[in-house]
Amino acid sequence: MRQVELQLTAEDRRTVEEIRSKGVHHAREVNRAHVLWCLDRGIPEAQILEVLGVGRTALWRTRAAYLQGGVERAVFDLARSGRPRRYGADAEARVMALASSDPPEGRQRWTLLELERAARQQFGLGSVSRETVRRILKRTGTGTAAAS
Repeated sequence: MRQVELQLTAEDRRTVEEIRSKGVHHAREVNRAHVLWCLDRGIPEAQILEVLGVGRTALWRTRAAYLQGGVERAVFDLARSGRPRRYGADAEARVMALASSDPPEGRQRWTLLELERAARQQFGLGSVSRETVRRILKRTGTGTAAAS
C-alpha cells in the first residue's frame, strides 16, 4: 500500500518537538507526536509501527486528523460532553442544606448513611446514593463535618 506523504509546517514541527521533549503530556499525546514526527521525516509505516509499538489504525487516524485539522486535532483529544448530570444544582443545594441542618436526635453530627436516608425522603431525590451524597458534599466543601 502506498504511504500518503505528510509534511509538517515549521510551526507544527516546533509544536511536535515541544510535545515530544516535555513530560507534561499524556502518553497517547506523546505517541501521536512521535507518529507525526516520523511521518514528517518519511519513515516507512512498517518501521513506525514496529519502533513505536502503535497500531496501524492509530497511525492512520493520527495522519488523517493532522490533514483535517493540524497538530491540535491530531495530538490532543477532543473534549467530550460526557454523561449528563442526574442531579442538578437544586438537588445539590437541598443535600447541602440537609447536611448543614441539625443532625438527627441523639447524634452530634450527620453520617453519610443518615444523610442518604434523609435525602431519599425529599422529593426528586428518591434514588440518590450514598456515593452521590458524598460527591456533592466533597465538591461543595460541606462534607468535612458530615462525612463521618
